Amino acid sequence: MPHTNLTDWDAVKALTDADIIHDDDSPATTEADWGQAFVSHSAIELHTEVAHRARAANKKPRKQQVAVRYDADVLAAFRATGKGWQTRMNDALKEWLSEHKA
Repeated sequence: MPHTNLTDWDAVKALTDADIIHDDDSPATTEADWGQAFVSHSAIELHTEVAHRARAANKKPRKQQVAVRYDADVLAAFRATGKGWQTRMNDALKEWLSEHKA
């Protein structure tokens, strides 16, 4: 069944903050609330409302995707360092390898 969007987006865009009713289930937000926000769309919306761009093929792949299992505390420690934690984890493994050459 095709996706049908029944939302009147012109009416939504015309709303002001005063038009929106806020209660315990829908509290008002501030700029600080949106600092870590990102936009996510369903696949249907991406193909109908936004020009979809796929990532180009990596001509010289330097990394390989694998599935590994780490202790939860190790992952939590790296993730707690913020964006780029996977690169830092890779760097830590490289450092260990350089110190433990056979």
